[in-house]
Amino acid sequence: MSDKNKCVQRSLTVRKLGSVELPKPLEEAAESELERKRVIGRVMTHVLKYLSAEFTGNDFEWLLPVVFSQSTDPLWPDQNASIEKRVEVEIYGKAVRPTASMIVHKLVACSLAYPRLFILSPNVRIEKGERAATGVHAYEFTQLDFEVRNASSEDIRRLVEDAVCGLIASVNKEMSEELFYLRNGRSLPAPSMPFKVYDQEELEQEYGGQWESPAVSESSRPFWVTNLPREFYDFEDFETGKWDNYDLFLPGYGEVLSGARREFEYSKIVTKMEKGGVRTENYGVLLRLAKEGRLKPSAGAGIGLERLVSWLVEAKHVGEVQLFPRIPGTIYEL
Repeated sequence: MSDKNKCVQRSLTVRKLGSVELPKPLEEAAESELERKRVIGRVMTHVLKYLSAEFTGNDFEWLLPVVFSQSTDPLWPDQNASIEKRVEVEIYGKAVRPTASMIVHKLVACSLAYPRLFILSPNVRIEKGERAATGVHAYEFTQLDFEVRNASSEDIRRLVEDAVCGLIASVNKEMSEELFYLRNGRSLPAPSMPFKVYDQEELEQEYGGQWESPAVSESSRPFWVTNLPREFYDFEDFETGKWDNYDLFLPGYGEVLSGARREFEYSKIVTKMEKGGVRTENYGVLLRLAKEGRLKPSAGAGIGLERLVSWLVEAKHVGEVQLFPRIPGTIYEL
């Protein structure tokens, strides 16, 4: 990599989609573009090392992911979901789906065996092709998924803030040369804690229904958004209609983490499944454990690793930080 005093303008490992620049497949990249890819890889390695050490150092068990299952996140009735199709295959006479997120598995594992767990989990979500234009969507990506038994939303938000602020400080110190190259000499600002917390209704009043873009563009540091109507497993107060959940947004980028305190009472889960049109037959184990009182209160979240690294390195598209880009609407051979 060039010396700091020879800052190289980053080459664009991209193709055009209208006004959107899409990453090229690896085999079509020029040498300068491959160099940028290699530098991004060093930052990704540092992020994975730091976060895994942070979680194991806080007594989390590091577990391996599930790829196919009869039961996975329905991604519904999340009003922001944009899934083009549900992938199903038959294995041993049973219909199974690739993991959309490990939330159901986390709830069961956290309740029965692992009070503090995290997983580097591949997620397959076949987004509509137009989502390529956002620059932050991929049809296959990896989350750092974690769950904590008997935790509150505030507990999780503090844990995440510590991890994010610590990571930024570590990247600035240990990856300064790489950041200088990738960010064209611009530093990575260190946020202060605690992060600002907004209720979604508050943002809707200020910006209207499409609040995310203006809120993100006007922010100079990470912030939380709470009370987001979502899937059956996020905790909802039936008396007030408020949801005890939270998303983390990065300034100038967008959402990088979704999480919540979880539902664990059988009657509430069934009521919300029926209201949302979720097929209860796909969640037999979860419902049986809840009915038997074996599903425990917990809270957790999933951090989009590609999105996090994209923000750190100022990637133009999330596919830039993937070894082989997984862009909605586009299929490369590898």
